[in-house]
Amino acid sequence: MTLIDGASLDCLSVRDRGLAYGDGVFRTLRVRGGQPVWWLDHYAKLAQDAAALYLPCPDAQDLLEDIARLSAGQDGVAKLVLTRGCGPRGYAPPVHPQVTRIATFDPLPAETGESGVSDINVRWCQLRLGQQPQLAGIKHLNRLENVLARAEWQDPDIQEGLLCDDTNAVVSGVMGNLFIVNEGRLQTPDLTRCGVAGVARGRILRAAHQRGIDVEVTRIMPDAVLDADEVMLCNSVQGVRRIARLDDKTWSACGWADNLNAWLYEVD
Repeated sequence: MTLIDGASLDCLSVRDRGLAYGDGVFRTLRVRGGQPVWWLDHYAKLAQDAAALYLPCPDAQDLLEDIARLSAGQDGVAKLVLTRGCGPRGYAPPVHPQVTRIATFDPLPAETGESGVSDINVRWCQLRLGQQPQLAGIKHLNRLENVLARAEWQDPDIQEGLLCDDTNAVVSGVMGNLFIVNEGRLQTPDLTRCGVAGVARGRILRAAHQRGIDVEVTRIMPDAVLDADEVMLCNSVQGVRRIARLDDKTWSACGWADNLNAWLYEVD
């Protein structure tokens, strides 16, 4: 079931700018018993990303009602999409956009991180992320880089890929944010030039600060990943996942992944 502007519809106008230009933003979030997990964080990030694209954000209550209707009290994954709505031909955005609000709901994937950290196998992606500071951190609808990166492998034993930018600095996974532990130091890539600043990443950074643990937000090169004590990816649906193998490199668990996964659910 899909809701468009609160109505049960499954089609979109061909004039919608989300379809024509990827002109919009979205969030993907866990739902437990019909209630969105980490809702305040997700709504704040949705509103922040929308503001960066000069889009008005719908009222939180409208979005909550969409999720409640779609989930019917069940566990699953909700996706909230905002587009700039319909407009005339051409790139120029409407002065007063009528935002299109889309909500969908799907069952949980097999690995969700609730019962503990899952170990995953990962590969390096050949695609290089372009740098655009004005869009950095935003979960906008232009996700073709991720689509092409994910198309690089069909091996069911590979669950994720690591993405670098055009300077060969490591930015993220295809579907999650990266954390590494190097000589006892927790590090995550700087996302001021490209990449998506996810809610799970933000919660881990906030939890570390509350615990008095410094996290280095820095430029991370591939050698630093390979030399790390532990390497992890996180997102809002699957929690923290520990990378057990990256191509020919393997790691044993050091306990950091379990800590970070617990922080996700304990942070204020």
